[in-house]
Amino acid sequence: MNYKTQQNETAITIEMTGRFTFSDHTVFRKLIDEITAQPSTTQVFDLSGIEFIDSAGLGMLLLARDEGEKNRAAVVLRGAKGQVKRMLEVARFDTLFQMED
Repeated sequence: MNYKTQQNETAITIEMTGRFTFSDHTVFRKLIDEITAQPSTTQVFDLSGIEFIDSAGLGMLLLARDEGEKNRAAVVLRGAKGQVKRMLEVARFDTLFQMED
């Protein structure tokens, strides 16, 4: 997984690309530390560039949600498609996150 971040007055957008799997845990943890250090009311994870996610990737998104809640930031999942969208649907992430197409 690769990522880049953009920030405006109230939101941080994280554009993610590639495969999001267990092997990305260390990089994702660093990303979470990076974005929680910056003040924002919304954290948007743009998943449109993610081609595959496994159960560990889903768990890391839950970690991001928990960290966002600690900092009073809404966590939004945007642009999931294909296998990623199906995994989010099966896991019922629509009940845990704000989802955007």
